[in-house]
Amino acid sequence: MTAVSIDAVTGILSEAAEAAILPRFRALAEGEVTEKSPGELVTVADREAEDLISRRLRTLLDAPVVGEEATAADPGLVAALREAPAAWLVDPLDGTANFVAGRPEYAVMAALVRAGETVAAWIVQPAEGRAYVAERGAGAWRDGTRIRRTPAPADPSELRGAVLTRFLDPVARARVAAAAPRFAELGPGTGCAGVDYPRVLDGGQDFVLFHRTLPWDHAPGTLLLTEAGGLAQRPDGTPYRPTDDRTGLLATADPITWHTVRPLLLP
Repeated sequence: MTAVSIDAVTGILSEAAEAAILPRFRALAEGEVTEKSPGELVTVADREAEDLISRRLRTLLDAPVVGEEATAADPGLVAALREAPAAWLVDPLDGTANFVAGRPEYAVMAALVRAGETVAAWIVQPAEGRAYVAERGAGAWRDGTRIRRTPAPADPSELRGAVLTRFLDPVARARVAAAAPRFAELGPGTGCAGVDYPRVLDGGQDFVLFHRTLPWDHAPGTLLLTEAGGLAQRPDGTPYRPTDDRTGLLATADPITWHTVRPLLLP
């Protein structure tokens, strides 16, 4: 059990979105968007939402908060995921580039980690008014309705998926391009884990292959998918853990799909 109220955390994320994010959607002022590293955007909405969420989460459970923006300033914060008995993970605005461009594919995410394992997860999609939550061993839910992902088709030619190629090397990109005709659809993803994972949950796609696996991006989605009957594993078949900083993660609708897709996309 998480020992915190699932609904209380959902409320915190939704209220932060209402206060700091939605008022700036398609209304960012000059100077409210900067680069925290080459090609990585951050906005005043990211920072304000993370501050609001972090302060309020600590009132529910006084544990370290490993937020994306705080960690950009102090990378040592991630050690709490390994060292602290419990820690919060926060991505205040996943899909910042989409948000800046005025696209609705963005999300607010959080997870609770205990002893290095994700035990609760939240994904709120402010533009769509949706909330996904999961608790380890207790299932996954969308807006109060239990989610069970139906198995995907067995034939690869009927599978729909996405591969985020931005960080892939040329050899890996060529492998993906060669495999693309084997599937019914193989897109680039949305650039937002908080949208791509729910698309697998909801049946909009059957798999997603990620390269970078930063904990605030993937702890929420992997727990949600697992609790809904899906599978998220490293290319070597080991499960995802937020303390593991390796690259490569294949998330699928079900275990059979994982074993079907993996040899087509990975060496």
